[in-house]
Amino acid sequence: MTTANLTGKTLFITGASRGIGLAIALRAARDGARIAIAAKTAEPHPKLPGTVYTAAAEIEAAGGKALPLVVDIQDENQVAAAVAQTVETFGGIDILVNNASAISLTPTLQTPMKRYDLMHRINTRGTFVCSQACLPHLFKADNPHILNISPPLNMEARWFAPHVAYTMAKYGMSMCVLGMAEEFREQGVAVNALWPRTAIATAAVRNLLGGDETIRRCRKPEIMADAAYAILTQPSRACTGNFFIDEDVLRSAGVTDFTPYAVDASAELLPDFFI
Repeated sequence: MTTANLTGKTLFITGASRGIGLAIALRAARDGARIAIAAKTAEPHPKLPGTVYTAAAEIEAAGGKALPLVVDIQDENQVAAAVAQTVETFGGIDILVNNASAISLTPTLQTPMKRYDLMHRINTRGTFVCSQACLPHLFKADNPHILNISPPLNMEARWFAPHVAYTMAKYGMSMCVLGMAEEFREQGVAVNALWPRTAIATAAVRNLLGGDETIRRCRKPEIMADAAYAILTQPSRACTGNFFIDEDVLRSAGVTDFTPYAVDASAELLPDFFI
C-alpha cells in the first residue's frame, strides 16, 4: 500500500543541485511537490554541473515549487536557518533526504586529516544535524520520512580496507538509520536508507572512478529517484528501519525491465560499493 503521490508534500533535500539529489527532486516535482534545495553551489563549478539556482529552474519546469538555499551542512546554524526558511515558505516539512556526501577513496596513509574531517562532517555529522533540525517539523507531518542515501551495514573487512575513512563516514549515515528508525518509531517517522546496486552516473563517479568509460557502465540517477519515490510514498509507520537497494525496491514495485536506466545498455554494469 502506498500513499497516492507526493502532491503538496515538502521535501528538504541536501546536495540537490546535481546528481541523485536533483533526480529525486525532479521525480517529486512531477507531482507538484515543494522542494527545498540545500546545497553549497551558488556559482558554477569548473568540474561539477549545476547550482542551487539551475536546479530550482529545472524543478519548476518539471512542475514543482523550488526554494534554492545556499547552505553548508557542516554549519548547524546554516542548517537551522535553512530549515526555518523552508517552514516559513512552505508551511512545514514532510520529507528529509540526506543525500549530500563527500568521498575520498584513499587508504589510511594517503588520507589527509583535512579530507577525513570533511567526509565525517558532511556525511555522518551533516546527516545527524539535518535530521535533528527537521524532526520537530516531521512530527507534525501526515506521512513523515527521512531517507539517507547510504549503504547497508555490511561489516566485511573488504569494504573497509581500501578506504576505511570513507567507509566509516558512509556507515555513520547508515547508523543514523538504525538508531533513529527505532528512536522515532512511535512518533511515526520513517527512517530508511537507499543505496544503488550499480554505480550511478554522477560527477563524482566521472571525476574519481575513471571518466567516460566508467560512466558507460553506470545506471542513470533516475533509478535512484524512482526507488526513492516508491519508498517515500509508503505509509511511514509501516516502512521504517530498512536498508533498501534501488533495484530490489523497483522489482517489488513491478519493474522488470531495467535497460532504460542504463547509460549504455550494451556495457557490463559496474557494481557499487558495500553490496
